[in-house]
Amino acid sequence: MKREWQAEELMEQWTLRPGDWHWVGNKHGPTRLGCAVLLKCCQCEGRFPRDPHEVPPGVVEYVAPQVGISPEAWATDDWHGRSLAYHRAQIRQHVGCREATVADGQALITWLCEHVLVTPRRPEHLKEVVDQRCRELHIEPPTLERIDRLIGSAVHLFDTRLGDQVLQWLSATIQPHLDALLAPAETPEASPGSPPEPDQALLHELRADPGRATLENLFREIAKLEQVRAVQLPADLFEDLSPQVLRAYRQRVAVEEPYELRRHPTPWRMSLLAAFSYLRGRELTDTLVDLLIELSHRMGARAERRVEQELLEDLKRVSGKIGMLFRLAEATLTHPEGIVKEVIFPVVSEQTLHELVKEWHATGPLYRHRVQTVMQRSYRSHDRRMLPRLLEILEFRSNNARHQPLIRALALLKQYLQSRLRTYPVEEEIPLNGVVRDAWHEAVLETDAQGRTRTHRITYEMCVLQVLRDQ
Repeated sequence: MKREWQAEELMEQWTLRPGDWHWVGNKHGPTRLGCAVLLKCCQCEGRFPRDPHEVPPGVVEYVAPQVGISPEAWATDDWHGRSLAYHRAQIRQHVGCREATVADGQALITWLCEHVLVTPRRPEHLKEVVDQRCRELHIEPPTLERIDRLIGSAVHLFDTRLGDQVLQWLSATIQPHLDALLAPAETPEASPGSPPEPDQALLHELRADPGRATLENLFREIAKLEQVRAVQLPADLFEDLSPQVLRAYRQRVAVEEPYELRRHPTPWRMSLLAAFSYLRGRELTDTLVDLLIELSHRMGARAERRVEQELLEDLKRVSGKIGMLFRLAEATLTHPEGIVKEVIFPVVSEQTLHELVKEWHATGPLYRHRVQTVMQRSYRSHDRRMLPRLLEILEFRSNNARHQPLIRALALLKQYLQSRLRTYPVEEEIPLNGVVRDAWHEAVLETDAQGRTRTHRITYEMCVLQVLRDQ
């Protein structure tokens, strides 16, 4: 029971009703106050207080004037005599409720399993749900200790039933795959003379974080996803279970040691490992997408840094270029037949013009072309290794018409993964709009000896990855 009550709340919930007076009016002295407080507790809270200190003083001070008894009489009432049990029985009859029986407890357990435990299991929420259910059935809620036991029994029964159900759904070939997650992972043989490394379960590898965005870590995450998919769980295995409950099972596997998981009964162990594999597969897919985005971004950023370092010594920003342009225009128009050294250099020095040319080379089309060249070289020799593995393990889909060119481009990349062609065949329909940016058209498209336009495979793959990162 909460300790602080506002005046409006006291008036609304703790005021004796006309029907209550008929029953309270025949009581005398401290008994009248005690019965009035117990009656309102049963009506407002659905239960009786366990001792007089559980009722806030403000509530007693509000009820006492209504029955004409001093609030101090509340503490003098007998809480251990037979009269208290008699008065509680009278109050239950007056409000139309009864004490909870053992059968009611079993019915609550069954109801929790069927209607509540498939949703998130926050302890306070479960207690509130039990209280509300008892009110709907006009049952006095059990003690808090017994409610905790009932909830614990319901959770155990639900998990047991789910384990039996999951075990029936899992084929005989899937169960060994799940148990294999708890077996030691295969490790390379140690060199002679080196101490043997302790055996670690495959589960430890699956639980590990991906680390930095590198190709090696990307391949490691792909291997994890392949191991999880090798279990071949049914897609609809947990479709009736709340995602929050499923995550609770997954978290339990994430914190328990493999030897602890091995000691669980087979149905419960299978349920936990299946829930972990089911969600871990989704998490690993998200991780691969994140790594793909990061690595695609780094291709461009790394090339830009490398080109900028190469051009840093040549690059010198020239200030006042607008003013120089006007002075050059004015000198040219004034002496259209003049010699450059005699007309232009006095206005803008030869050294300044050299610096302007270098700046243009470093920031204009030449800079962009050098960045593209460095990206192509890096992608061909290093980053392209990730493309076959990603296209094999991930499936890209979209119902949005705007993304269809990219979806067709990804299918094209997958189709020619094993090809050694430098350019795509002429008869192949290559999606360009929405896939190749304007700045990359010159690098992607080239003309062969017969004058036909061809699409460079390596450069086109880079453009697809860059657009995939953005979309």
